[in-house]
Amino acid sequence: MTSFPGGLYFCFVLASVFASFGFFSGNVLTAATEFDFGTLTLSSMKLLGDAHLSNGSVRLTRDLGVPYSGAGRVLYSKPVSFRRPGSQSTASFSTFFSFSVTNLNPSSIGGGLSFVISPDDEYVGDAGGFLGLMDAKGAQTGVVAVEFDTMMDVEFKDINGNHVGLDLNSMVSTRVSDLGAIDVDLKSGDLVNSWVDYSGSTRNIKIYVSYSNLKPKEPVISATFDLGDYIQNDFMFVGFSGSTQGSTEIHSIEWWSFSSSFDQTPSYSSALPSPPPPSPTANLMNPTANTANPPPPPPPPPAVAPAADNSNATSHEERSSGKCHNQLCKTGPGAVVGVVTAGAFLLGFCALGLIWAYKKKFKNQKSHDVLGSDVIKTPKEFSYKELSTATKGFDSNRIIGHGAFGTVYKGILPSTGDVVAVKRCTHNGQGKTEFLSELSIIGTLRHRNLVRLQGWCHEKGESLLVYDLMSNGSLDKALFESRMTLPWPHRRKILLGVASALSYLHQECENQVIHRDIKTSNIMLDEGFNARLGDFGLARQIEHDKSPDATVAAGTMGYLAPEYLLTGRATDKTDVFSFGAVVLEVASGRRPIEKEITAGPSSNLVEWVWSLHREGRLMMAADPKLGNEFDEGDMRKVVLIGLACSNPDPTARPTMRAVVQMLVGEAEIPLVPKTKPTLSFSTSDLLLTLQDSVSDLNGMMIALSTSSSEISFSGADAIDLV
Repeated sequence: MTSFPGGLYFCFVLASVFASFGFFSGNVLTAATEFDFGTLTLSSMKLLGDAHLSNGSVRLTRDLGVPYSGAGRVLYSKPVSFRRPGSQSTASFSTFFSFSVTNLNPSSIGGGLSFVISPDDEYVGDAGGFLGLMDAKGAQTGVVAVEFDTMMDVEFKDINGNHVGLDLNSMVSTRVSDLGAIDVDLKSGDLVNSWVDYSGSTRNIKIYVSYSNLKPKEPVISATFDLGDYIQNDFMFVGFSGSTQGSTEIHSIEWWSFSSSFDQTPSYSSALPSPPPPSPTANLMNPTANTANPPPPPPPPPAVAPAADNSNATSHEERSSGKCHNQLCKTGPGAVVGVVTAGAFLLGFCALGLIWAYKKKFKNQKSHDVLGSDVIKTPKEFSYKELSTATKGFDSNRIIGHGAFGTVYKGILPSTGDVVAVKRCTHNGQGKTEFLSELSIIGTLRHRNLVRLQGWCHEKGESLLVYDLMSNGSLDKALFESRMTLPWPHRRKILLGVASALSYLHQECENQVIHRDIKTSNIMLDEGFNARLGDFGLARQIEHDKSPDATVAAGTMGYLAPEYLLTGRATDKTDVFSFGAVVLEVASGRRPIEKEITAGPSSNLVEWVWSLHREGRLMMAADPKLGNEFDEGDMRKVVLIGLACSNPDPTARPTMRAVVQMLVGEAEIPLVPKTKPTLSFSTSDLLLTLQDSVSDLNGMMIALSTSSSEISFSGADAIDLV
């Protein structure tokens, strides 16, 4: 691709704007729309909620092996004209799509999908029986949908769990048809084809469903209604919506064609359309047979008889009456003056553009030089414009998490369509320190259980980090905010993943990495519930066999090792203690610091589990939400590993490599004393620490006293000390 200097590119854009203005000022936008999966690109599709791309198809719900309730939408990104402005004339449309409903657990069913005409390109409704179309409060109106439901909801007067319905601004279908009557089973996992045709002139809709590529002769639903009575706007968005209802269903759209027009009812051939050969810009393909005939091209516009070639002469009558149609006759002195004026105006803007472009280039070069001295090895550098576009200008609706020194947004990269997490670091000094720490540390690390840092941006006074987006959020949310209980096998796998990541950081990196902030909210979960340790803003690199420097204690109450609070020295053993707290949290379903209940368990999780162990009631620590869905011996082993890691004596704690071996059964668990050991420090150790960092300890006391007023022992509030 040819590259342009910034100023010339600016002029080119301005020229394009002027040209576009000149074009549209004399032409009316066409009301016809036509596209299919063979011509759609990532930029012309909008994925919302749980919707994502997978192997050339669009999946409306997550690929999870455990039951959950969620919803997603995919929409054509441009609005489609369904009603002429200022009139009641509605468009005719025709759409064809192939879809499948597969299930990772055949005994877990519930949910469905729908073709939807929506007034909003941002809204996703509730999961379950609402199919992502609306919510329980009926917040969105003006929705027309054709639903394919896999579960009978009495609330919505469903006839069964295998039907197609026409929804007109309500989840109670106006018309419904049993798909079993035509031997179609939505839950079979087979590819199902559907055609929906609506005529704006007759106001009749016909819905066809079949396994075959050939369009059936008879529709499963035929109804008459005025589309204009139900759509909210003249321009609406088209696409698909789907949801799960405490199930493991996967709803995939494999092919989609759509056409609309005000002139006549658009239609496709009865055979399944085959896409054109893939082009470099095509991102989706038709996975179905290539033997089907493509749809016929739209009819050409009415022919207009060419004018006679008498460009050199125009009749006296035409000139005198002002009805001159010859192009030369149209151009007069006024038009020439207009062109000259517009040209001068454009040249002036080009000059300003050149000045702006060179100033911007100089400023960016200076900014990069300053940052380059701080960071040597880094991943990809993104532009601020690209990340701002990806997050819709850092829209508050895109926020998916908050850290101690920044906010995390969901973003969709415009260049690739990849879904990412963008961390916007705070503008204070600590925020910049965290930014540089993460960039210099995690950017050089590679492990399957670490969150991958894709890139960074330092521009316009902003410090931004771009990560892979973890579809299942944090371990903290999976344990305490999800409506579904996290199964014990998933918890075991997560703990093993975190232990593997810490073993890599402590003993396998060129320089040892001390994370300093191990907690469940910093452990992310991908689609397969594999653990990914993230947030390295507090991490420190030290050479192996070197003593760490004393600093102000940083981290979260409940996860901090006692010796770290006293000395400010973070070591691999302080990470081990934090991991032990995470182990006990995962096993018990209790937060490290919880509000103390009268005559109830201690507010400190580690203290409470030690007391249970002393009383011989260790299994009382198991999460009651698990019921009996776990092996008692395995639970006991995991809780003992948590206590071994939580030993107040750092020298008695195992290494993370040993913890991995214990979890996989390759090593025995060390003897855990019934009575919790006491933390002891020699006077010389404490004096040495004080001499090394008196100012740091003073700073720690200030930080602790500042934070003391903020400490809340409610289950949801863990307190960051820095």
